[in-house]
Amino acid sequence: MYLAKISVINFKNYVQADLELSPKINCFVGDNGVGKTNLLDAIHYLALCKSNLNPVDTQNIRYDSEFSVIQGIFQRKGKEETIYCSIRRNKKKQFKRNKKDYKRLAEHIGFIPVVMISPFDYALIQGGSEERRKFINSAIGQYDRIYLENVISYNRVLSQRNKLLKEGDGNDQKMKDVMEALDHQLIQYGVPVFESRKEFVGKLNPVFQRFYQHVSGKRENVTLEYASHLLENNFKEVLLSSRKKDLILQYTTTGIHKDEMTMQLEGHSLKKVGSQGQQKTYLTALKLAEFEFMQDIMQLPPLLLLDDIFDKFDAFRVKQIISLVAENNFGQIFITDTSESRMTEILKELPVEQRVFQITNDGINLKNSK
Repeated sequence: MYLAKISVINFKNYVQADLELSPKINCFVGDNGVGKTNLLDAIHYLALCKSNLNPVDTQNIRYDSEFSVIQGIFQRKGKEETIYCSIRRNKKKQFKRNKKDYKRLAEHIGFIPVVMISPFDYALIQGGSEERRKFINSAIGQYDRIYLENVISYNRVLSQRNKLLKEGDGNDQKMKDVMEALDHQLIQYGVPVFESRKEFVGKLNPVFQRFYQHVSGKRENVTLEYASHLLENNFKEVLLSSRKKDLILQYTTTGIHKDEMTMQLEGHSLKKVGSQGQQKTYLTALKLAEFEFMQDIMQLPPLLLLDDIFDKFDAFRVKQIISLVAENNFGQIFITDTSESRMTEILKELPVEQRVFQITNDGINLKNSK
């Protein structure tokens, strides 16, 4: 599977751009602020129906325009597929596949699998547990639609339960009955989500370890573990034992919405002891593991988007990453970099079809291809 052509109109800083792409490696080089990452974000939109950078759709429309359009022509399993996205101010976002509207955007998720590595991934380490749950949800949601629906349903019931805790009287029998019903639904949707997350992290971990050791040259020991209230306790018992506390605090204190993915380096918190290079190595290995895991399950190589990935890496780690992406099991790759000379040196090591686009404030030019 690969993206053959992409067109954008009034998307972020672009008035209009049309690119014919290599099925293997595409590089966007240029100064900061010229729109390299915006092109990757347009691809992210076509795959996941949303921006990787800005969750407010209308803020991705060019500032002086009323609408934005992104269209991609893909080759997928021997068939041409056209994906169209339209964003208009004060109107619902529109997504089409081969000119046919999707009734629900969730129907499209997973059709064009994608993995993106970007500087914003540092939120996985520096941010709260919600960021790490988002990572898990995004990965599993691309190959398991039922999982995604269960997460959405769980969050809806959780919101209702929290509202009841804020407004209700803990001694009222009617409230207790409603609470029982809501707890039953949380268990119904939450247990399958828990099982999927546990399986995902468990299977991802050895792949992640392999990638980390390759990129780092076996310099450090790292761990990746899944933490959940449900690992050692029955969900029903967890909810019952925490109900008194929930009533006092007026929100649900236990459940899969508190799940965590712990990251450690040499037995210590990666956030506290990891250097920028070590943290970036960890994140890169994690995303490459996600790529391989998804490819094995979906039998389809995801698009791999590498945004400014070589910054803060020493020459050894850059070389190790290059040796990985040069392997045949990687499909189409998109890379951004501020240094054209560095990109030229990197591409010399990749004996595959490639195109380099120079991005400037004046437009996009195809620098070279082979």
